[in-house]
Amino acid sequence: MDESATATLIRPEDSPPPHAPSAGIWRTYVTGVRDDADARAVTNARSDRDAAIVLLTVALCLTLSNYLAKRDGTGLVGSASQFDRLVGWALVASAAYVVLPVLVTVFMLRRPLRDIGLRASGMSVHWPAYALLYSIALPAIVIASFGHSFQAKYPFYDLASGESLWPRMFVWWSLYALQFVALEFFFRGFLLHGLAPRLGWVSIFVMVVPYNMLHYGKPMPEALVAIVGGLVLGTLSLKTRSIWWGASLHIAIAITMDVCALWHAGRLL
Repeated sequence: MDESATATLIRPEDSPPPHAPSAGIWRTYVTGVRDDADARAVTNARSDRDAAIVLLTVALCLTLSNYLAKRDGTGLVGSASQFDRLVGWALVASAAYVVLPVLVTVFMLRRPLRDIGLRASGMSVHWPAYALLYSIALPAIVIASFGHSFQAKYPFYDLASGESLWPRMFVWWSLYALQFVALEFFFRGFLLHGLAPRLGWVSIFVMVVPYNMLHYGKPMPEALVAIVGGLVLGTLSLKTRSIWWGASLHIAIAITMDVCALWHAGRLL
């Protein structure tokens, strides 16, 4: 077969486009998510009403959380030991993020809870995306942990002199994890999926605003990273329609931050 025949059989359009894997990832986790969310969004009296209910519920829950759940003991828990204040904060904050949104979803929006991020089926195929995010975050956390502001902030529970990690630090980590599940449900579940039927893809950006504001008072780099993290986790939640991997990633990052701070303090030996 001569070269001209070969050229006829193998046309440029038959060969794979350059950077096909990258284009596939972008399509799967960005433009595809956008197009699907926007295609499912509708504008009518019901979607307007539901969006208004979700936003008002979020405002109420954030207000309750801000005034009742305070780690410094000025909230509902009142003056107590540091450990008791943290336990109270984790429980009250979790309740503020979960109880009212669940009731509103079931009795006012009349939607099954799996539709607002509690879906478990089909999520196993997405673990590589979250593993990649953790591998990106890990070196950044390690580098940040050398900073004074980081070491002064974490962990929230300050071990007393000579106190071992067991049992209180492990109890605290368990409640800390519970709080992150509640937080993911609230922002990447109830708020995001509650607004998506009306706003589509834009619901991600609406969700990021109050989520980022929760990080005020923490080191500024962490607050800035929270914007990116909120966008990424919001996009993945719309893609997977589940909060569970996002909650797992959030917990893994938070515990890693605490472990790094404890290592610098010489408390892991």
